[in-house]
Amino acid sequence: MKRVFASMIVSLAMMFVVGAATSTAYADTPTGAPVQASATGAASSSTSAAPSAAPAAAAQAPAAAPPPVPNKGDTAWMTVSTLLVLLMTVPGLALFYGGLVRSKNMLSILMQVFVVTCAIYVLWAIYGYSLSFTAGNPFIGSLDKLFFKGMTPDSIAATFSKGVVIPDFTFAAFQATFAAITCTLIIGSFAERVKFSAVVLFCVLWFTFSYLPIAHMVWYWDGPDAITDAASLDAVTANAGLLWAKGALDFAGGTVVHINAAIAGLVGSFVIGKRIGYGRESMAPHNLTLTMVGASLLWVGWFGFNAGSNLEANGMAALAFMNTMLATAGAALSWTAAEGLLKGKASMLGAASGAVAGLVAITPACGFVGPMGSIIIGLLAGVCCLWGVTGLKYMLGADDSLDVFGVHGVGGILGALLTGVFASPSLGGVGIYDYVANAASPTYSISGQLWIQLQAVVVTLVWSGVVSFICYKIVDALIGLRVTEEEEREGLDISSHGESAYIR
Repeated sequence: MKRVFASMIVSLAMMFVVGAATSTAYADTPTGAPVQASATGAASSSTSAAPSAAPAAAAQAPAAAPPPVPNKGDTAWMTVSTLLVLLMTVPGLALFYGGLVRSKNMLSILMQVFVVTCAIYVLWAIYGYSLSFTAGNPFIGSLDKLFFKGMTPDSIAATFSKGVVIPDFTFAAFQATFAAITCTLIIGSFAERVKFSAVVLFCVLWFTFSYLPIAHMVWYWDGPDAITDAASLDAVTANAGLLWAKGALDFAGGTVVHINAAIAGLVGSFVIGKRIGYGRESMAPHNLTLTMVGASLLWVGWFGFNAGSNLEANGMAALAFMNTMLATAGAALSWTAAEGLLKGKASMLGAASGAVAGLVAITPACGFVGPMGSIIIGLLAGVCCLWGVTGLKYMLGADDSLDVFGVHGVGGILGALLTGVFASPSLGGVGIYDYVANAASPTYSISGQLWIQLQAVVVTLVWSGVVSFICYKIVDALIGLRVTEEEEREGLDISSHGESAYIR
């Protein structure tokens, strides 16, 4: 364990050299896109006037407008949304994954999800929030908010609307839950065969070098209050994350969360290797009742995940809420129908998996598309993800234990691309908002936006894939990834934790 802690300290030290650029005061926006400025007060300008002239100039200058005050309704909604995303992770994802593994590994999955969540929350406060949501460069932020430096109960973060703010701590807590569930999603790909210490160390490294940069690239910008004319828009674009500057649309994490985690899991399933007995022994889920309960908790929590990403309790949050409901239902129905046609029977596992596929696919689109577009996305996601966990999985030859790539990878890619299609006002979407004109943009190119979305998907796949491979190799070299064959056959509950989920 000394080597584990030493490795964690080394990884933190490596992080401190990332993103040397410093940022000015900021506030955060949309689903995580930060914002500069007017929310925190205008910067003062320097002057060469003589000291005796200063009082007269000050007397003539108009009084600065007081900073906006958080709306209690928005703040309450975001507090509830944060709790809902926590519910998605523990107990939602933990139970969903726990029911899918064999009984001898039930507690190991619960333990991994629980402890990784705790670790990411702490790291988020230490450096994660700062590297994601401060100005730095197109790939990573700065250390200006290290240890939440400078943040107080009076600190504010911006939203999608000019002059509308929420507490900075509220936004930071909300985004912490996103970081944690992204890391815990990966666990499903290599379930039942990896050391507990290796899981934790890998997640710390991957969070630092994959999640934080992707979150910054997709969601960081100087925000609505910094945009007043074409020149300021150019300045905001130049200061933004790489993919935000390109115009990528990701309302709640199709790239940042699902594709990011899914490719990391797929790489892990190749690097770590297959479970002992895979393809020869039965590895059926041990408790589909728990899986159904977990899927249901995921669905409930996902309303906070998607609708909460609007950062305001208004009509756009209502749209994201409705789309989350409809796409999920559509995907569960299409998966169930397709499974019934192909196999002759529809399964509870299929219905639950279909629901999760719909939730994944609508995530990037939920605030951009109309209700009918969300139904179509859901229907397509159910069928495509069914293929992902059957045909694609066996084409790849990977032992992705709980089908993380088949659902989150395929669903995330599908959702990210279809966002570019159904966000079009001609297809019922809301289009793109023009913060210079303070109105929806009158033009929208489906082909142009689809190309931008594809670039975001490719960047995420390549970045996370390469970083994940390196992180796995580092962990394997330091402490080893896999448990012994004897420990794997005994089950990780006993061999790793000395406990059993059930009385034997």
